[in-house]
Amino acid sequence: MQIQNTEPVTGGIARTKKTAAAGQSAEEKKLKAACQDMEAVFLNMLLTEMRKSVPKDSLFGNSNQDEIMKSLLDSELTKGMSKAGGIGLADMMYRQLSPGVIPNTTQKGQAPR
Repeated sequence: MQIQNTEPVTGGIARTKKTAAAGQSAEEKKLKAACQDMEAVFLNMLLTEMRKSVPKDSLFGNSNQDEIMKSLLDSELTKGMSKAGGIGLADMMYRQLSPGVIPNTTQKGQAPR
């Protein structure tokens, strides 16, 4: 049997502040992930419409499997684009939504609530 936690039980206020900060960072991470996912969805729609404008080639034929593969490729490609910075949509959404979701955050140029 191993003892995992050997910290004393003192310091309740400091521990409460740490858990509040950890909870806030978890909320920030959730919001950032949601904004990145939304940007990925937008980029996927954009890429899908762009593919529609390109004439289809008949080199390999136009099969249903080919369309599914292109769709999956676009989905993964846009997720990667969003995580790499994308077009800045996720950052703008995060700045816009963070004061309402994360308490005690004030953005530059905004009055405190």
